[in-house]
Amino acid sequence: MSLLERLNNDMKQAMKNKDKDKLSVIRMLKASLQNEAIKHKKQDLTDEEELTVLSRELKQRKDSLQEFENAGRQDLADKVLTEINYVEVYMPEQLSEEELSEIVKQSITEVNAVSKADMGKVMGAVLPKVKGKADGSLVNKLVQQHLSQTN
Repeated sequence: MSLLERLNNDMKQAMKNKDKDKLSVIRMLKASLQNEAIKHKKQDLTDEEELTVLSRELKQRKDSLQEFENAGRQDLADKVLTEINYVEVYMPEQLSEEELSEIVKQSITEVNAVSKADMGKVMGAVLPKVKGKADGSLVNKLVQQHLSQTN
């Protein structure tokens, strides 16, 4: 089942259940996917393009969550947290820190990285492999950690 079909089915179910929060998030995701398709002048997006859109939407919400928490707006933080939970349902299963660490180690070996100056090369090798399956800030932290150990 494609992502759009899943969203349509879940939207119908949310309407039946009168779940306004879930319905709002699903509509927003559908709109983002449709806007991306229009931008690329395509009828249907590839799985990778859909994943890019979902990742972007999730990142925006996580950034908003951080801002709301810093501003002491727990009411808004709770709302965004609910949205994050709904978006995460459509994301692929996230890699564990151990799995991610292995990918980082392999990538460091592949690009022959020896110092923190090679950070860009390693990130360039790791990110396509873990797209949508890991948080970029965690990847960054692990790459820095492993590069500092190679010195």
